[in-house]
Amino acid sequence: MDETIKDTIDELFGKDSPFTGDKPDYSRTMPMIALRGLTVFPDMVIHFDVGREKSILALERAMMLDQTVFLVPQKDVDIELPVPDDIYTVGTVAKIRQMLKLPGDSIRVLIDGKYRARIQTVVQETPYFLAAVEPVECTEAAKTPDVQAKMRMARSLFGEYVEAHPNFSSDALDGLDAIDAAGRLADVIASNMDLKTSELQQVMEEADSEARLDLVIEFLGRETEILRIENAISSKVKAGIDKSQREYYLREQMKVIQEELGSEDSPVSEVAEWRRRMEKLTLPEVVARKLEKEIDHMSKIPSSSPDASVIRNYVEWILDLPWNESSEDNLDLNSAEKILDEDHYGLEKVKERIVEYLAVRQLAGSNKGSILCLVGPPGVGKTSIARSVARAMGREFVHMSLGGVRDEAEIRGHRRTYIGAIPGRVISVIKECGKNNPLFLFDEVDKISRDITGDPASALLEVLDPEQNKEFVDHYLEVPFDLSNVLFLTTANTTETIPGPLLDRMEVISLSGYTKEEKFNIAKKYLVPKQIKANGLTSKQITIRNAAINELIDYYTRESGVRNLEKEIANLCRKTAKRIVEGSAEKLSIGAKEVGEMLGKRRFHFDKLLGKSEIGVATGLAWTQVGGETLFIETAILPGTGRLELTGQLGDVMQESAKAAISFIRSKASQYGIQESFYKDKDIHIHIPEGAVPKDGPSAGVTMCTSVLSALTGRRVRKDVAMTGEISLRGNILPVGGIKEKVLAAHRMGISTILLPKDNKPDLDELPEQVRNDIRFVLISKADDALKEALI
Repeated sequence: MDETIKDTIDELFGKDSPFTGDKPDYSRTMPMIALRGLTVFPDMVIHFDVGREKSILALERAMMLDQTVFLVPQKDVDIELPVPDDIYTVGTVAKIRQMLKLPGDSIRVLIDGKYRARIQTVVQETPYFLAAVEPVECTEAAKTPDVQAKMRMARSLFGEYVEAHPNFSSDALDGLDAIDAAGRLADVIASNMDLKTSELQQVMEEADSEARLDLVIEFLGRETEILRIENAISSKVKAGIDKSQREYYLREQMKVIQEELGSEDSPVSEVAEWRRRMEKLTLPEVVARKLEKEIDHMSKIPSSSPDASVIRNYVEWILDLPWNESSEDNLDLNSAEKILDEDHYGLEKVKERIVEYLAVRQLAGSNKGSILCLVGPPGVGKTSIARSVARAMGREFVHMSLGGVRDEAEIRGHRRTYIGAIPGRVISVIKECGKNNPLFLFDEVDKISRDITGDPASALLEVLDPEQNKEFVDHYLEVPFDLSNVLFLTTANTTETIPGPLLDRMEVISLSGYTKEEKFNIAKKYLVPKQIKANGLTSKQITIRNAAINELIDYYTRESGVRNLEKEIANLCRKTAKRIVEGSAEKLSIGAKEVGEMLGKRRFHFDKLLGKSEIGVATGLAWTQVGGETLFIETAILPGTGRLELTGQLGDVMQESAKAAISFIRSKASQYGIQESFYKDKDIHIHIPEGAVPKDGPSAGVTMCTSVLSALTGRRVRKDVAMTGEISLRGNILPVGGIKEKVLAAHRMGISTILLPKDNKPDLDELPEQVRNDIRFVLISKADDALKEALI
């Protein structure tokens, strides 16, 4: 056994210690304390606070015995109640020199580290640790030149470490020169370094003094280099802060001087700020030249000059535009499909076309391409589709409503020569969104108008044309701004009022009205949860049953979209909220009956099949902006002078269709057994009920022909047959539009057979499968075909 350790044991335990005798027992049981974040080395005098109950009991037990305690670090400082596996095996046997009780039941203890020891076994874990330990045999290196060189290097490196460390003073170097043992020197240096517990434990567990010194030298070299790098970085940061502080101080001085001189609005500081902002931007050369010219002009004129405010506004507009700020496109098709499905039910063809559009953009790697125009009736989701596309691509969404816009300055801006001039809405919204490649929606493009102030539609041509918008020049800016990165979409209710050149630049995607099934699913999955949340309710307070949704769709809304349906659902939620707040109900389940009680009587009624087939009454199909409808066309043959009477507020086209049908019947009078002079001595009165509603279009031609022929021949028209199609003078049946909406209206009415123009056969693919199964479709190309099917 090392003589130093023997002397220490004798000092600690006296002559009767278990370590004396012919065969000394080098192990001894003593209280043990697990240290958190602290490693105590031999020959180290240190004080620390003890707060854990188990550690306090171990201290008290040690004081009752011989004031000896075993100190060992725990592996994880976050463990509050460690077990033996959480504690290192090598620690320090120490002598307790002083204990001081602190407020809060903690104790400050002063200890004196004596020697290294290793745990043989943990004898007791509660109420405090008791461990059997044995001294660690340490070998002291001989004082060879190699060892002395290492000791000298360790002292030198530690000096550099102390000098570089911000929290250490040179006092830490005191006494190092007096240490002539390599192991002792390594312990002292390690105990004064900021090392991890695991690294200090490596030093603690190394029994060979030279190897221990090598380990400390390695740590010193690494830590000193890290500190040197940190100090270099800190110096650079401090220099930057000092420079900023100096500039701030000078600016504040300039501000005070200007205030004293009464020239607070001096352009000097503004010009300097503009130049700094300009340096941070990568501007096109023509823009930079124009901006530099304006800034130079501003620096030479007094702040009271009328031109100063004009130049100030202009320069601020140029600098605020997102010349270099753009969003990164997300062209993941799976993600786009998922977002579109999350936001919208149905509209499969529209979604498919938009995904194709994104796929082409991904492959082409260019923003050039068709401008999509979403056309459909109100409330079918045109604007929300555009928002979903923006979300799917990760772009900002901006929009401009063109309804009623009739001044081209709204698009291109005003020239600076006018008082109060500002840029157009295109540049304005791009500035507001802060990105130069947003998704830009022009809403209601079919409602743009023109007057003496200009033609906004023509100004829109430059914006939407991929070949021109790369250098779009706003009248106010007078410099080109690149719009080629902007993704433009437009919406419209109809293409009929869109100017031809503008329509030619766009690809039209039609959004037809929703079927009843689609409306039901949209309401169930989207509108009901949205309005329940928007009106402060929960699903436990209100339940809107399926019957209520069907009641709203069938009898309280009559539209292609779902906008009014959402309003009625919101109406139900508001009335429910009122009852809950008043205390008249805690929970409400709404069915069809409750809808009538809350919203009043039904506002719409479906057309029903007539009780029997009648003479002169044929069922036609019509398209409106809010969906399809059925029309009963009635004809009466009266004695007279051959006069044709048309009533029911018919438009010019529908009146012409009636005249064409009469002419066709006259040409075939003998074939159908009709007196050839009927047009001379008979008056024909054609009437379409609901006279307050304007009606127009050519699609009722075949229906009028059937109704008139039925009245002239006395043959009845089948009540379960509906028809649509334009008729020519030769009796040809020509294709018409709005087939989906018309068929859905007939399906609601209970029609079993529909006569359609033969050329409209492809439109049947757009119909829901259930509708195709419920209705028999007869494709006709001649009026004779319709008459064979409809007349009995």
